[in-house]
Amino acid sequence: MTTLERPARARRVHYPESDGKPMGETDLHRDLITDLIFALKWFLRSTQAYVAGNLFIYYEEGNPRAAVAPDVFVVLGVEQRRRRIFQTWREGGRAPDVVIEITSKKTRKDDRERKPAIYAALGVREYFIFDPHGEYLEPPLQGYRLVRGVYEPIATDPLRSEVLNLELRQEDGMLRLYHPQTGERLPTSDEEAQARRAAEAARLAEEAARRAAEARAAQLEAEVARLRAELARLAGAQAALESSSSEEA
Repeated sequence: MTTLERPARARRVHYPESDGKPMGETDLHRDLITDLIFALKWFLRSTQAYVAGNLFIYYEEGNPRAAVAPDVFVVLGVEQRRRRIFQTWREGGRAPDVVIEITSKKTRKDDRERKPAIYAALGVREYFIFDPHGEYLEPPLQGYRLVRGVYEPIATDPLRSEVLNLELRQEDGMLRLYHPQTGERLPTSDEEAQARRAAEAARLAEEAARRAAEARAAQLEAEVARLRAELARLAGAQAALESSSSEEA
């Protein structure tokens, strides 16, 4: 009797979505990450690009330890949709083009040594690091560009991302993004909401002014019509009076 062996099942690899750590160390860290992601999504809304942050990027199929989670990153040429994790081999081999890390004393070793080495190996073209509390980086905002596999400091002031065509500036402990050609500052979600409310208020005010002008115009037309009718009545009365006087003479 021949026994057929069952084919061995392929080992299922689990790629965790979280390491249980919080998104950011402080409210400021969280706000910066959220604001940068919003601003970049807003800026790249007409471009095929994926913007995210604190999402695990797995870069070796079958190896869940080969992972890194940038604070903020942009992958050009990849659809913007919701993902639970980012697996480079499922995304056409694409890795982030730009990474921004919001660093601190607790994460500085990771942000200055381990992560940049991984990003360089993945071909991340630009790497920016920001120390919002000014605890150890001088200057607090620094940028690096990949040149022949090695990161070299970006010397422009303000820092310029050639990949995104944006300027990065430190303002009152915040990291803001600017369009270099127009000087336009990319909005945060709060600023965008305020702009929408202001635009809606301006629209309503313009509509109210238009309606008031139309009402005044209608009143003037009615008054003109009334005066014309009154003039016609007076002219008729005058003509009748003149006719009567002529007949008596």
